[in-house]
Amino acid sequence: MAVNRTPVLKRCRSLDLDPTFLGYDKKSHRNPQRSGRKVSEYGLQLREKQKAKFIYGVLEKPFRNYYSRADRMKGSTGENLLVLLERRLDNIVFRLGFARTRREARQVVLHKFVTVNGQKVNVPSYSVKVGDVVEVREEARSMQRFKDIAEATSRRLIPGWLEVDKENMRATVKELPQREAIDVPVNEMLIVELYSK
Repeated sequence: MAVNRTPVLKRCRSLDLDPTFLGYDKKSHRNPQRSGRKVSEYGLQLREKQKAKFIYGVLEKPFRNYYSRADRMKGSTGENLLVLLERRLDNIVFRLGFARTRREARQVVLHKFVTVNGQKVNVPSYSVKVGDVVEVREEARSMQRFKDIAEATSRRLIPGWLEVDKENMRATVKELPQREAIDVPVNEMLIVELYSK
């Protein structure tokens, strides 16, 4: 399995991205070396795609598959793409505050700490549906790790399309997210332009 081992803050600097979107409170104090060159249209499109891939932790081939699925769906391809990425189980775990960072959310899912509708799911790319109940397994809730996570993420804002019971570490997907509810700093239209060439 391919793993991106680039240091997070370094990657955030190169993509001009705030680390808080990945769950990191740290800030990089280094000033990126900016060349005076103007970025081409293709360069801007590529950067937006790289941003989306980096935020959601998706590699090129799965990302292209998400784009193909979004293109076949009704409505705006760019919005559909972001909605598909937002419905990933690892993203839901991060959004609910069951993990401090997106990478930790992926690990929590892989280690079978999360159930969907009572069934153990260890696939980070699992796509949740309306009405799905996502919860941390009962045995895992008493672990010190999850107590620390709950404390660290207590002030995290939960999106309106998710209904959460923080005491029991359980949440229900009320509806599919709309573009206005997705706060990632990605211009999805540039991604669509890149893939439609």
